Amino acid sequence: MCGIVGIVGRDSVADALVEALRRLEYRGYDSAGIATLERGRLDRRRAEGKLSNLQRKLVETPLPGAIGIGHTRWATHGRPNETNAHPHATGRLAVVHNGIIENFRELKNELEAAGARFESETDTEVVAQLVSHLMDQGLGPVAAVAAALPRLHGAFALAFLFAGEEDFLIGARHGAPLAIGYGQGETYLGSDALALAPFTDEITYLEEGDWAILTRDGAEIRDIAGNLARRPRQRIATQAYLVDKGNHRHFMAKEIHEQPEVVGRTLAHYVDMARGQVVLREALPFDFARLSRLSITACGTAYYAGLVAKYWFETLARLPVEIDVASETRYREPPLERDGLTLVISQSGETADTLASLRYAKAQGQHTLAVVNVPTSTIARESSAVMPTFAGPEIGVASTKAFSCQLTVLLCLALAAGRARGTLSAERERAIVDALITAPGLMAEAVTMEAAIEGLAREIAKARDVLYLGRGTSYPMALEGALKLKEISYIHAEGYAAGELKHGPIALIDESVPVIVIAPHDAIFEKTVSNMQEVAARGGRIILVGDAKGAAAAGLETLATLTMPEVDPVIAPIVYAVPIQLIAYHTAVFMGKDVDQPRNLAKSVTVE
Repeated sequence: MCGIVGIVGRDSVADALVEALRRLEYRGYDSAGIATLERGRLDRRRAEGKLSNLQRKLVETPLPGAIGIGHTRWATHGRPNETNAHPHATGRLAVVHNGIIENFRELKNELEAAGARFESETDTEVVAQLVSHLMDQGLGPVAAVAAALPRLHGAFALAFLFAGEEDFLIGARHGAPLAIGYGQGETYLGSDALALAPFTDEITYLEEGDWAILTRDGAEIRDIAGNLARRPRQRIATQAYLVDKGNHRHFMAKEIHEQPEVVGRTLAHYVDMARGQVVLREALPFDFARLSRLSITACGTAYYAGLVAKYWFETLARLPVEIDVASETRYREPPLERDGLTLVISQSGETADTLASLRYAKAQGQHTLAVVNVPTSTIARESSAVMPTFAGPEIGVASTKAFSCQLTVLLCLALAAGRARGTLSAERERAIVDALITAPGLMAEAVTMEAAIEGLAREIAKARDVLYLGRGTSYPMALEGALKLKEISYIHAEGYAAGELKHGPIALIDESVPVIVIAPHDAIFEKTVSNMQEVAARGGRIILVGDAKGAAAAGLETLATLTMPEVDPVIAPIVYAVPIQLIAYHTAVFMGKDVDQPRNLAKSVTVE
């Protein structure tokens, strides 16, 4: 997603801001800009395209000042042009922003009614106007930011620069990373340690909900309630590798926590948030309206993403779906109609069985569409069309953020297919897109359950067998939850469709077996409750992963209830991926397992 940097320095900071932004280019971006203060006056330079365009502007019209903020933008709201580029500014302040402000429409309407005039199409300008409006009411910069932050819904990181404040920046994070760096008479702010590496080897990672006041003498950090907070300083390698663990114990933990950011980044590519519509930027060599069937093939976690997508394509686009694990597809040699479509899903884009299935489909005259995280991979190169997932490097062997980004892309594809086939109204598409926009914020909220999950994991770690149950799209999530637990904790776990419980698996239930039930309060929730009652009657220890409404309606005694935020059932798999992953992660950590490199497994399976 977007990159943020800020410097409270002693000398001119423009060149240093650009250098820091260059280290964040790997995130992808379509415009860039910086803002500084000179004698208290706020000024900025912005440019569409690459940083070289911004540098040319700075050569033509230099930007002096010893304090400033910078940004590389990945367009979410509004076109990738100079007007929509960050920083956004009013007469009082400039702001840069990473993430999505879900309630920007409501805030914009309120501010326009109060007389604010907007120049851009972005959600970010709402933040600048809101804080500026609060300052017009008599609040100082710190009080204005403190009052504004609770009104912003979504997953975001922010950096504020105020006119007249030569020794003063504010940074804030909610669901998107932000770090503070310390120098000699200088303090820095950045999206990650990589941006800060040229300046310092001592950093502090802000925790969820933190916001900080930066001066040349250091930083004052406050928690989500506004209380002073102490966060540890850490030493980083001065060369700052492209990928590091940050303040997390394992890469897997870091990648679970990155999901609000990378899902937001993926949405930015596929969704026009202002219009509430999916936009596929990649040209497709086929017409969804002309397809009679879709074939999906993948392996492991990617296969479970495809199983969820089967529900979406069949429900939203009324397109029949056949799905197979790739190792079966390649040898079963199913009949495939010419000019049909085979969709392949792979994190690495190098999975041997999936690649072989892709080649088989092409040999049968099928169009091929790849959902991959590595757009330069073999599968991407050999497919008719590619839908990238933008998860960024995933180091942990057990897939986490790649999975949630795969789900995000697949839902967007299903929406595009529904629109093309005339089975999805514009109103329904907009409603689902509006729900998708909330997903990063809801995932960030789900991450806050980590402490409760860590305690629960100690109980799960005692079990020899664990069952996962779910209905509808929660059934593939049950399969994925069982796979995660198996592959990193080595506990035997199985996922089942909840309605199949009485057809055999119920024989496994006793007081020693935890049964994890994935059950958002949707149209089939009551059916799942009846299966939970069957488990309870046989002494099974139920762990309910659901929302408060569902927990109250179930009325059952459980070993634990993980109360999720209320979500639109369509996007529930994306949000519910978080607790499923955290359960497996903390169980494995408690058991002392190597979660990043579990035994016998490899990140990219390039052999049969």
